Amino acid sequence: MAVFDPYVAQRAGETLGERVRRRRQELRLSQVALAQSAGINQGYLSEIERDRRRPSMNTINALAVALDLPQGVLIGAGPGHDNPQPLDVRHLPMFGTIPAGPPAESQEQLQLFPVLRHMWTPDHYCLRLTYDSMEPTLKPGDVVLVHYRPDVDPVLVQGRICACLVDGEPTLKRVSVDARGAERVVVLRGDNPAVMPLVIDATRDLSIQGVVTTLVSRDL
Repeated sequence: MAVFDPYVAQRAGETLGERVRRRRQELRLSQVALAQSAGINQGYLSEIERDRRRPSMNTINALAVALDLPQGVLIGAGPGHDNPQPLDVRHLPMFGTIPAGPPAESQEQLQLFPVLRHMWTPDHYCLRLTYDSMEPTLKPGDVVLVHYRPDVDPVLVQGRICACLVDGEPTLKRVSVDARGAERVVVLRGDNPAVMPLVIDATRDLSIQGVVTTLVSRDL
């Protein structure tokens, strides 16, 4: 039997009928042999290969088994199928420290980092973690996607992990807002219980630079 390569099994613009016929020929099967293996009529198979008939899902399943293909590959590429497809990526600025400005303007970026197309927008950047203050949620070496939201009100990101500047020093912490009498204070907490929270009152300068949205890379 021919070796199945999912990347070869699909070709751009190829119809289901063309895919069935090409795979059948790769396996050196006649229409009669394939029809018998799939439990369908040879004339019906001929109509499928010419794209004159749209097979039912039961028939597609039977053909996929007979052709030794995953069903998704036989159906073809598309957002509704889990068949192998080339990754469509875009590149975002990658920072080793929290940038103090828009990602497109910062001079701190060291490289570009590829993310899937649906994650890409100009107001996002990638950040590589260095410390363990967010363990076990995030680990040193993790790359996270950050939505650039300069000076957003902490109330609006309460409970979120944010890239912050405290008195000009970068830190990645979970944001919460507490009332201390008549005063509102912001508390920055790590998920690591060994890390003491930072209480930000009126005597300290806090700037939230961005909100962590997604873990995009982790070494195994």
